[in-house]
Amino acid sequence: MSQIMKPRLSLAESLRTVRKECGLTLAELASRTGLPRTTLSKVENGKASLTYEKLVQVGEGLGVDIARLFDAKGHNPEASRSAHARRLAVTRIVDAVAVESDNYVNSYLSMDLLRKRANPIVSTVKTKTIEEFGEWIRHEGEEFAFVIEGEIEFCCEDYAPVRLKQGDSVYFDSGMGHAYLAASEAPCRILSVCIRE
Repeated sequence: MSQIMKPRLSLAESLRTVRKECGLTLAELASRTGLPRTTLSKVENGKASLTYEKLVQVGEGLGVDIARLFDAKGHNPEASRSAHARRLAVTRIVDAVAVESDNYVNSYLSMDLLRKRANPIVSTVKTKTIEEFGEWIRHEGEEFAFVIEGEIEFCCEDYAPVRLKQGDSVYFDSGMGHAYLAASEAPCRILSVCIRE
């Protein structure tokens, strides 16, 4: 028997729903996350998006897995069983949750699984220079990135930039400031896996 999938809520709708379920005002969530109330308001009104590191901050501030921020009504108790349970998530690329920021279009995969240690993301890299990129990205844990298409310049605060071609990869401590830059005219896409401790 096939199961009909309900469409996911937008990040704006889900964030508002989860925040209200937690009984928090925007000001209280801002205090818990360190993000400006105005930024959170823009996200809830669909006028801004959040980077991976900011999504993690919001999830921690709400006490929920970031997967809930994309599907507040789609909570599946079976999917949130203990980490020792045998779990499986299949994500069709058309069902990936896409969030666009200034530097990337991130398509979040396996969002049906809660409390996972790894968050896989397919990213289209838009920014070409470190000056244009802005602040380094930093988040807890480690990160692995594999170049799917095009060429990427991987920059981080402790090492010299390295150019990665299709099929190349990098693994690093993601607490170190880092950025992926588009280094070719062709579309530049990576699969990154953010691993939380």
